[in-house]
Amino acid sequence: MNGAPPRYREVVLASGNPGKLLEIRAILGDLPVSLRSASAFPELELPEEGDDYEANAVAKARAAARDSGRPALADDSGLEVDALEGRPGPRSARYGGESLDDAGRVKALLAELAGVPASARGARFVCVAAFATPEGEVCTARGVCAGRILAQPRGRGGFGYDPIFAPDEDARGRSMAELPPATKNRISHRGRAFGALAPLLAERLAPPA
Repeated sequence: MNGAPPRYREVVLASGNPGKLLEIRAILGDLPVSLRSASAFPELELPEEGDDYEANAVAKARAAARDSGRPALADDSGLEVDALEGRPGPRSARYGGESLDDAGRVKALLAELAGVPASARGARFVCVAAFATPEGEVCTARGVCAGRILAQPRGRGGFGYDPIFAPDEDARGRSMAELPPATKNRISHRGRAFGALAPLLAERLAPPA
């Protein structure tokens, strides 16, 4: 026995969000990984989320690894708006109440920013990604994408707050929802966080049989 960690062919994503699953699959596209949704594991129970990105991501990854018996990836992401003193932050997915969908949360955020000029609409997307194994190993990485909040939604791609967020790195001023997927994944908070985890995943994933 050389004490080398086990290598895996399958990883669980601790999320049932289909948009997030597709996005992370694309980000990790060069890795030999079969990424499966948490919805494929009915025994999986994800914990309640709090007010800290890293704690939320780690708790979800650990729970998914424990309940599925497979290594797991998780993330906790949020939109931080300067004019709202950093809100909604880690509560972004529940902003405005549990009953709202993505469009409802976007509408609620724009209503709260009514009258705020473009010069004061600075914001950033933040993501902490976590990787956990059934053996107890945990690793995290953080990604940030700075930008501004638009006056109206634009674009049909992405999910969440993408239609009202224009990243600073896009010289054309497009919203995240207007960017080609490859461009979004290169500059996004989630792309940066999971991209930083990729070298570890490459070490821990078995090549295809």
